[in-house]
Amino acid sequence: MAPARGGQPTHLVVLVHGYGADGQDLIGLAQHWQSLLPTVAFAAPNAPTPVPGSAGYQWFPISRIDPHEMRKGVETAAPGLDQYLDAELARLGLPPERLALVGFSQGTMLSLHLGLRRKVRPAGIVGFSGLLAGPLEDGEIPPILLTHGDSDQVIPSQAMFMAATQLGLAGAAVQWHLAPGMGHGIDPEGLALAGQFLSLAFRDLLKSTGPIRSVYKPS
Repeated sequence: MAPARGGQPTHLVVLVHGYGADGQDLIGLAQHWQSLLPTVAFAAPNAPTPVPGSAGYQWFPISRIDPHEMRKGVETAAPGLDQYLDAELARLGLPPERLALVGFSQGTMLSLHLGLRRKVRPAGIVGFSGLLAGPLEDGEIPPILLTHGDSDQVIPSQAMFMAATQLGLAGAAVQWHLAPGMGHGIDPEGLALAGQFLSLAFRDLLKSTGPIRSVYKPS
């Protein structure tokens, strides 16, 4: 947990880690965004299940990047994270619309799945190096930022474009950033864009426009 710098928090960002990692793997991102988000609290829970033979955790088992397996996994994991979000919001005395989700890899899959299905949608969703597991459902889609490395050998960057297209066609205010030469990770520009995105999302300045909007500027 990284508390808000300004005392009582006005918003909450929950960081959802990837397969084989833990909450400490992502909580360090908070320090990059706190100057933009001084009244925001950050939380980074551990996934519920240890990865066999590893010190890390998993939201659901992964044997291969298969769409059916990913969809089944997020559906299984979502209720547990959903309960955590409600409990953390209640603990901080915040309404559900003051929440944003930030995921990495497996955490992106889960953040997108759950964030698009919560009764009250979050203010925004950031997905690093992940994919959209399964079809969209009817309902409001919060603003979304997706980032990916063009040299990612774990989840190909095509997954980001597929997700952005699907979300954009559904009318979402979706932005994407492709990091040249980046593998399965988070590049400095993507990190900075995410902070700006969260700041705008919490001020309700990201509205659905229909077409896909790109924030990637080729060098």
